[in-house]
Amino acid sequence: MAPPETPPEELPNAPLTMLQPIVDALGATLLPTDEATDDDLEVVWDGAVLAAVRRPDPHLDLHDALPTLIAEVEHDIGLPCAEMDRSQKQEAVALLNERGAFTLRKSVEDVAEALGVSRFTVYNYLERAETD
Repeated sequence: MAPPETPPEELPNAPLTMLQPIVDALGATLLPTDEATDDDLEVVWDGAVLAAVRRPDPHLDLHDALPTLIAEVEHDIGLPCAEMDRSQKQEAVALLNERGAFTLRKSVEDVAEALGVSRFTVYNYLERAETD
């Protein structure tokens, strides 16, 4: 027996209904398009923007904050840390610094490990970022 067809007038709500548990599990918020900002992620269905997803502020819950910040920087740069060249790693450190990552305990060591560089190199990148 085939599942019942969704009436066309209900179709735009179906993807949002399916998406809501995922948004909730991530601690994000599903928003109407008129409340979205440039930092929010668009929910596109069949070529139309139905809503937006606002990621949680990693500064509100510091558990896993640094991995979250690193993942965001990887997304912004478009590469995993391991594949970044020197200038991209410098940019990553500058972005992490702007987002407050280095206020967290052991962050320099953790960022150095993620980037595959020494702590000394991260400190050099930080110094360069602050003088630019």
